[in-house]
Amino acid sequence: MSDPSPVSGREASSRPSRASLRTAVVWDVLKDALDRRVKATGQDGLDVLDTGGGSGNFAVPVARLGHRVTVVDPSPNALFALERRAAEAGVADRVTGVQGDIRGLFDVVGREAYDVVLCHGVLEYVDDPAEGVRNAVAALRSGGALSLLAAGVGGAVLARALAGHFTEARTALSDPSGRWGDGDPVPRRFTADQLGELAGGAGLDVGAVHGVRVFADLVPGALVDTEPGAAEALLKLEAAAAELPSFHAIATQLHLLGEKRD
Repeated sequence: MSDPSPVSGREASSRPSRASLRTAVVWDVLKDALDRRVKATGQDGLDVLDTGGGSGNFAVPVARLGHRVTVVDPSPNALFALERRAAEAGVADRVTGVQGDIRGLFDVVGREAYDVVLCHGVLEYVDDPAEGVRNAVAALRSGGALSLLAAGVGGAVLARALAGHFTEARTALSDPSGRWGDGDPVPRRFTADQLGELAGGAGLDVGAVHGVRVFADLVPGALVDTEPGAAEALLKLEAAAAELPSFHAIATQLHLLGEKRD
């Protein structure tokens, strides 16, 4: 490996951002799912629900593809940021923000009203993850797709161990919720098997499971930001490892895509 060197402005502008390194795998899978639903339904634009969608990290790009997106989130500030982001992207007419949460989902949206549902970063924080998945599935039309993203146990264990916090790593490994201690900001983490069981129990046929942020959170930022070609190479490595079950056990997040049974 050559010594790190400054990156020119042109190279920096074309280099994948740190955010894209963390979301590229999920976005690629989600976009394929949207394209398949478009072909299956014969519609140019789908009805998409983003539960816990916050300021629109996924909702706005989905809307830019021509789909109608409803974002349900408990934070008024996040919904305000969503409105501003959608306006700046020119998709304000296709993005609707609604204050609420997945537990009371049908107080604010309809059942069986959506072609695709996103449930990203939600199950970690709800009292009953099984109820959360059931509600997400109940919002889907028959044959609709659920994109489920949640924190992985193995990634937390590995991160604590590499930081030298070996007792916390062992605690996370044995804790039923995958937490490394009282100071852990994440209330709950999952294994790939646990997510699969939740999805199957809610009436989904699981199509694919991917490991997300297998390496991105472990690689020093200085290397990615300064080493020529490092960001692009890391992006390709993440994509290659994401589908391999052996890497699911150490991923920071796990992504599951499922289809609602007829």
